[in-house]
Amino acid sequence: MSASSNGNDGNNDTPVWFITGCSTGFGRELACAVIEKGWRAVVAARDPASVADIVERARGRAIAVRLDVTRADEIKSAIGDAYAAFGHIDVLVNNAGFGYLSAVEEGEDDEVRAMFEANFFGAAAMIRAVLPRMRERRSGHVVNITSVGGLVGNPGSGYYAATKFALEGLGEALARETESLGIKVTAVEPGPFRTDWAGRSLKQTRTPIDDYAQTSGSRRAAIAERSGKQPGDPARAAQVIIEAVTSPEPPGHLVLGGPGLELVRNKLAKLTAEIDAWQARSEWTDHPEQ
Repeated sequence: MSASSNGNDGNNDTPVWFITGCSTGFGRELACAVIEKGWRAVVAARDPASVADIVERARGRAIAVRLDVTRADEIKSAIGDAYAAFGHIDVLVNNAGFGYLSAVEEGEDDEVRAMFEANFFGAAAMIRAVLPRMRERRSGHVVNITSVGGLVGNPGSGYYAATKFALEGLGEALARETESLGIKVTAVEPGPFRTDWAGRSLKQTRTPIDDYAQTSGSRRAAIAERSGKQPGDPARAAQVIIEAVTSPEPPGHLVLGGPGLELVRNKLAKLTAEIDAWQARSEWTDHPEQ
């Protein structure tokens, strides 16, 4: 991560982090950790009043910006405020978003589309907004907070997983497009953490179907029951995210939490076994002359 500056921030060359969704959870903890290190932060939330305490703590090294990532005008305004205050952005953290639980058949179109707008299209719009200046400076880092659900699909969260799978794919392609331009990309994939994801922020189907009670329904109940008791600590996660970004070789994927690691490793083992089992038939589909 470059700490150089060519903007309107005088001789201050500490890194600038732009973090979305800072009112709670990972965004709040990460903003606090960045400020604690003496760096600068653009602390974004739909209600700037919810992050006023973070900005006050920074003593001039942070600004609060109003940002609903589904609104193009607010993205433009927030990015403009960031450049006006600090001259550039070193790290963009796409954290804003929410969850929605339903079996695939139970999914409601309005809820699914609203979640895609926030979790995927909003993040993509933020990336497009910061890339021109990052390309110009040949420096920058995009951090997408996806989820273990971006690598592993589970009953009851198929649509949420779809938004995160999409962001994973976008980020992998982006990393290959920007590697030669000095811009890094990392997908952060948390497992169950004590954030507000499973609390007041979580939306659920309004039309449950009895036939899915033992799959989607039971998992929704389990998620609700363990809300606030998850093993993951968001403050520790923030520290590891910072370590990853500042590493000489930042990871493309950063799985967080023991349960998340187990889920991903099981998925990879099963995927590898299936590929190996069908390898001969997969290769047979090529033209013989190949």
